[in-house]
Amino acid sequence: MDEFINILNFVGYLSTFIVIIAFIIGIILWFKGILPVLFRLGKGLAKRKIAIFAKSDNLTSLKSLLLDSKLFSEKNIVKITSNDDFGKAEESTLFLIFWHDWEKKDIDEILNKKTDKTALVIYAPQDKGIIPKDSFKKINLKRNVSVTNLRGRLLSDVIMSLITTSYENK
Repeated sequence: MDEFINILNFVGYLSTFIVIIAFIIGIILWFKGILPVLFRLGKGLAKRKIAIFAKSDNLTSLKSLLLDSKLFSEKNIVKITSNDDFGKAEESTLFLIFWHDWEKKDIDEILNKKTDKTALVIYAPQDKGIIPKDSFKKINLKRNVSVTNLRGRLLSDVIMSLITTSYENK
C-alpha cells in the first residue's frame, strides 16, 4: 500500500512540474508573440495619423466608418479633399484612398508621396467600376498596399496595415 501511495505522490509531483513548465513556456511565448503585436496595435491606434483621400459624402462615410469603430481618434484623421491638400498627408503613416474620387494623375501623385513605411489602403467598391489593369500594375509595385472593395474588409485592412508597418517615435 505504501508503494502505491509513493507512486501516486511521484505522479502528482511529476504532473505538477509539467503543468508549471507548460505555464512558464506559455507566458514566455505570449510575451514574445502576442504582446508585441498588441503593443504595436495600441501605438498604431493611439498615435498614428490616417490620411483619408476622398471627397464629399465618401469622405464623411469613410471617416464615420473609422470613428464608429471606436478604435480611432478624430484628431488622428487627416482629411484630403483636393490635390492642394496632398501636402497635409506627409506626416500620415497610413493613406486611405477612395479610388473613384481621384483621376489617374492624382493617384500617381499619391503613389509618389507614399514611402515604403507608409501603408496604403485603397477602397474601390466594384459597383462604381474596377481599377484599370495598368493602374493595378503600378499599385502592385508599391510595398504595404492593400486593395479592398468591401466596407467590412476595409476596416480589417486598416487595422492590419497599422500592425504590420513600423512606427517611429518623434
